[in-house]
Amino acid sequence: MVLACLALPPVVMAQSPSNPLLKPSPLPYGLPPFADIRDEHFIPAFEQGMAKELQEVDAIAKNPAPPTFDNTIVALEKSGETLNRAERAFGILTGGFTNPNLEKIDTEMSPRFAAHRDAIQLNPDLFARIATLHESRATLGLDPESLRLLEQYYRDFVRSGAKLSDADKTRLKGINAELAKGSTQFKQNVLKEINASAVLVDSRAELEGMSDADIQAAAAAAKAAGKEGKFLVRLTNTTGQPPLASLRNRELRDRIMRASLSRGARGGEFDNRAILTSMARLRAERARLLGYPSHAAYQIEDQTAGDVETVNRMLARLAPPAVANARREAAEMQALVDADKGGFKIGAADWALYSEKLRAAKYAFDEDQLKPYFEMKRVLEDGVFHAATQLFGITFKARPDLKGYSPDMRVYEVFNADGTPLALFLGDFYARPNKRGGAWANAYVPQNGLLGNRPVIANHQNIAKPPEGQPTLMTYDEVETMFHEFGHALHGMFSQTKYPRFAGTSVPRDFVEFPSQVNEMWATWPSILKNYAKHHRTGEPIPQALLAKVEAASRFNQGHATTELVAANLIDQAWHQLGPDQVPAPEEVEAFEQKALKKAEVEFPPVPPRYRGPYFSHIFAGGYSAGYYSYFWSEVLDADAVEWFKSHGGLTRANGDRFRDTILSRGDSRDAKEMFRAFTGHDPDIRPLLVRRGLDVPTGP
Repeated sequence: MVLACLALPPVVMAQSPSNPLLKPSPLPYGLPPFADIRDEHFIPAFEQGMAKELQEVDAIAKNPAPPTFDNTIVALEKSGETLNRAERAFGILTGGFTNPNLEKIDTEMSPRFAAHRDAIQLNPDLFARIATLHESRATLGLDPESLRLLEQYYRDFVRSGAKLSDADKTRLKGINAELAKGSTQFKQNVLKEINASAVLVDSRAELEGMSDADIQAAAAAAKAAGKEGKFLVRLTNTTGQPPLASLRNRELRDRIMRASLSRGARGGEFDNRAILTSMARLRAERARLLGYPSHAAYQIEDQTAGDVETVNRMLARLAPPAVANARREAAEMQALVDADKGGFKIGAADWALYSEKLRAAKYAFDEDQLKPYFEMKRVLEDGVFHAATQLFGITFKARPDLKGYSPDMRVYEVFNADGTPLALFLGDFYARPNKRGGAWANAYVPQNGLLGNRPVIANHQNIAKPPEGQPTLMTYDEVETMFHEFGHALHGMFSQTKYPRFAGTSVPRDFVEFPSQVNEMWATWPSILKNYAKHHRTGEPIPQALLAKVEAASRFNQGHATTELVAANLIDQAWHQLGPDQVPAPEEVEAFEQKALKKAEVEFPPVPPRYRGPYFSHIFAGGYSAGYYSYFWSEVLDADAVEWFKSHGGLTRANGDRFRDTILSRGDSRDAKEMFRAFTGHDPDIRPLLVRRGLDVPTGP
């Protein structure tokens, strides 16, 4: 297959004498040599990597020997190492440290990668060998993990179109290329729109209520944007924005909320509506081509939920009590507004501020009282790491000799309880304009039982970096997120699968969040909290009375939290349960989403969806299309598992070892439901989740 060369300026295309992406990294654990990687290395590495993988696949497909598990399936597992190494490094940098050159490469390469994957998965000779093995699988004498691998390869190829006619394969390739291009453009637009939608504020007085550190950060952001003397409030990629919890100026709150809600749908070069509707239509067409009624049906079939009806039932069960609670919360906040003679009806821009006032009135504390006790390095080392040591026996050693792609990154070597090396862990915690929003975990080097690779895992957040010399003080949400993402890291670091296809977090989307959500429980576990929640100046532990208030408030505002998530889930399902002829026009995007929320009786203006379609990166630029429900699905498992931990002694090595053995080390080498039953001894129960979120527990099936 001839691939066209990307036309970029000569400086980008110039090939350095030594391309570090074309060979394994010489650094410990295979850590990517970020200091040596240049933009111009990627395209040569991609092209050589694709060519090499196609040669490897061709040799497998045309092998004159009869197909065996080793010469076909294991050989496929070992293929593509050069391309995988280059793609991982590229994905790391485009997510955390991008630049215009990388964005150009991303735009051009995404459809080429789609075509490359199609060339492999639509190879008839290769599929014939896999199908032959699959047909005789019961006679091959395979161990359970190997049998699962064979079955998964067969399933993957069928779901990728291996049984289609030649004409349908040609159309499928075109759809995949268009979707790859659209997803890349959507992702880039979201990042650029976040920066373009930052709210410029003329005077410090308008920022009343914000902390001095946040005001200084806003002043520094304005100066960096060429607006010295003013203040720039940057947005995050959610509908709700952190400054809304403290700003007293209602007009400014409204400006920020309007800017947040209109992203990607206000016209201009970063408008995502046409891309969104095109992707929804293409996904629906692809699903129909493959024999499914909708993209949601296609996606969910391969998850633990199994079918669309199961997901719809879960959301229908969550929606009524969530909205009912949100309305009660709104009424309580409206009473505060009326008592202050505010003269307005509580709206989306007011919710965060007045919920904090209500929290203070009910529990006599606010978030600002907590932040002095949550200094970032202490939270990480004395909280997150300490909990992992207590639960699993693992230890951590700082490795300042090893570097990430940013000077702010932290690198640690991780050791098993017996002192043997386990993994490398990297933390990239600060927000940057060239970093995508949110928080996530990456396997920089996945565990590979065939090659003997130990894992290199990184966590990423978007915590505001304080002015030079000041401590990084975190909100409680940021603390909880740090524990959450480290749950993903543990899942990657503890992986002990034979085959890379199953390693680490390569599990169904509606199972992947389960271990990370479980890890959040240790953020408030008394012995862990006592170890890290200390005043950044005095070292005094967080007062017990304040902790009691935090615990009492744990279910506070859960109506809002659950409703905004249910609404986002309904939007995801609304787009992806359509047929190709049902997708609305770009200008009808907002009306379509509002209609979907109204139909589900979740349309409550003071609580907008956590994401609207035009900036919903999870489903249009990530791997969660028709799968955002997985956060709820995983939380059902999480809440149930947390109850198991509590009823079996909590933070003990025995419990940690059981969780590691039955869940964290297994990757996708075993059915997810079986793993859950192996850990808890029973099928998942939704009731602990409903109780946790302070929702009425419904009766019936």
